[in-house]
Amino acid sequence: TLEALKTAKEINNKIDTLCICNSAESSITRKSDLTFLTHAGPEIGVASTKAFTTQLVALALLTCSIGVTNETIDEQKEKAIVDGLKRLPGLIEETLLQECQIKELAIQFKNKNSALFLGRGTMHAIAMEGALKLKEISYIHAEAYPAGELKHGPIALIDKNMPVIAIAPNDELLSKLKSNLQEVKSRGSQMLVFEDKNSKVKPMKAMEVIQITSNLGRITAPIIFTIPLQLLSYHVALQKGTDVDKPRNLAKSVTVE
Repeated sequence: TLEALKTAKEINNKIDTLCICNSAESSITRKSDLTFLTHAGPEIGVASTKAFTTQLVALALLTCSIGVTNETIDEQKEKAIVDGLKRLPGLIEETLLQECQIKELAIQFKNKNSALFLGRGTMHAIAMEGALKLKEISYIHAEAYPAGELKHGPIALIDKNMPVIAIAPNDELLSKLKSNLQEVKSRGSQMLVFEDKNSKVKPMKAMEVIQITSNLGRITAPIIFTIPLQLLSYHVALQKGTDVDKPRNLAKSVTVE
């Protein structure tokens, strides 16, 4: 990231740079012109969790602010976005109520060697976060893929030994996602679906559906769906007896190119 910042300055030293960071003492805050601190508090674990989710909130606020400045977002839309973000503490508490169920399902992943995470639209990025956490702290090979791209390769990997984790928000892509889930199910995969309560994904044999909450907006949904994926990785790691806070071979700051 520091090298990217350096390159940007070399290309045009007149442009302003902005970093979104949780630590005021970080090297990147000193080298950036502007800093957006997330104030998540110290994160002891090497694998970022709350730092990631607070960065999503920061990006949402930044985008909203730019939209208002450029007059592409009106006051009503701005209020809706901010009000949605203010609901996050309550939505997170509701999501954490599913931890016991997630803990039980984590047992099924203990002896797995690989896993596939699926999401559509903005949820593909959240699927990537889920796959990364499973790799980092559980030492299970995991890959995230856009659900709509399954037929372009990943579906060849799916069988009874390849668990699939999917994210199902109640949005305009839901019907297409449900079709993707049917494709996966027909290959005999063990599936875990995290859904908005209004998504109404029909549970089937070897498919567990965990309802997170309901009426999530486009801005808040990615933030909320991140949490159960992080919890899943956490409990799988506990089942395997790995060091959650200090995974092997990882460091908080990467200094080797």
